[in-house]
Amino acid sequence: MRDRLLGRPSGDRDWVVVGATPEAMGAAGYLPVGRDFPVFLHPRTHEEYALARTERKTGPGYHGFVFRTGPEVTLEDDLSRRDLTINAMAQDADGTLVDPWGGQADLAARVLRHVGPAFAEDPVRILRLARFAARFADFSVAPETLALCRTMVEAGEVDALVPERVWQELARGLMEARPSRMIEVLRDCGALARLLPEVDAMFGVPQRADYHPEIDTGVHLMMVLDMAERLGTALPVRFACLAHDLGKATTPADILPRHLGHEGRSVKLLGPLAARLRVPVECRELAELVAREHGNLHASAGFGAEALVRLFDRCDAWRRPERFEQALQACECDARGRLGFENRPYPQADRLRTALAAARAVDSGAVSAEALARGLKGPAIGQALQQARIAAVAAALPEGG
Repeated sequence: MRDRLLGRPSGDRDWVVVGATPEAMGAAGYLPVGRDFPVFLHPRTHEEYALARTERKTGPGYHGFVFRTGPEVTLEDDLSRRDLTINAMAQDADGTLVDPWGGQADLAARVLRHVGPAFAEDPVRILRLARFAARFADFSVAPETLALCRTMVEAGEVDALVPERVWQELARGLMEARPSRMIEVLRDCGALARLLPEVDAMFGVPQRADYHPEIDTGVHLMMVLDMAERLGTALPVRFACLAHDLGKATTPADILPRHLGHEGRSVKLLGPLAARLRVPVECRELAELVAREHGNLHASAGFGAEALVRLFDRCDAWRRPERFEQALQACECDARGRLGFENRPYPQADRLRTALAAARAVDSGAVSAEALARGLKGPAIGQALQQARIAAVAAALPEGG
């Protein structure tokens, strides 16, 4: 309903059924699929039909609820348990809009507003609010909704969230139209410090103005995330962007605003963060690579052929060229996610692609066979392959490597 009113493509239709029971749905041929509350699939269309329900909080976190369904539960009762007014609208089969909480008016005003006090009972709604802020970048968050989120954080509600749900919402928010707004909303209500303290600590940390005119490390992070969306990158790239500079928050005060060694500190901080949120391996491994090597990838314009081959070795680019390509994308986001650098080219990426293609074109089998014919063994064969790759890179680069 929301997306239709906004003129945006809408996904599958979700139906709310009033005046029915689970037994009646089953008797009509609907297939039960809901684990926590009665949801059914239509026997032919396979669209979801959920019984109208209300809920009562019985414990901390988002698992602590008891749901109630029955013929006496009205559509308005069901809509009253929704998170935001723009998500608390429905449409009858005849096209009549059911909007008891002012969702249509908030759509027109571009406001994200909670439906009622029940919002405070489910901490996942803070994450959903932040995600919707990232999706609808021109919507503001109602002051009373932000204040309620702060109260929830102070009460420890977000501390009860399970890692899988935090990652699920974080991942979806990173893929929205303006990922930085998710970080902004979580930070404004205090949830970022509870859920991602490593990221929250980056705000207020200065950087060298000649490299980072935006100065603040947290501001730079927000710009990098939005550049990742602008360039249409995949989730692993966006998570790598989120985590690439974590170590800057732990730079010793006596060397600020320089951040010597922040790459290693970023990798060290990333490990516990990824374990805590149970980040998928693909995202974690790319983030570790980018955190460790992004400084070298940026500086690679000055690398000769031998240094480039060593860089490819460290990045395992021979076996994982697709991951190396994603690392280049993350580094381009990093380079362009700076004030005044948004539209500048990133020539390092094309130079590295050319060099890697040339090195990977070397026939390792032929090189090994030739080395064996010359009487070489063991490490010497590997060295011969290394030299062949270096020669290929040198020949492929315009400046001769």
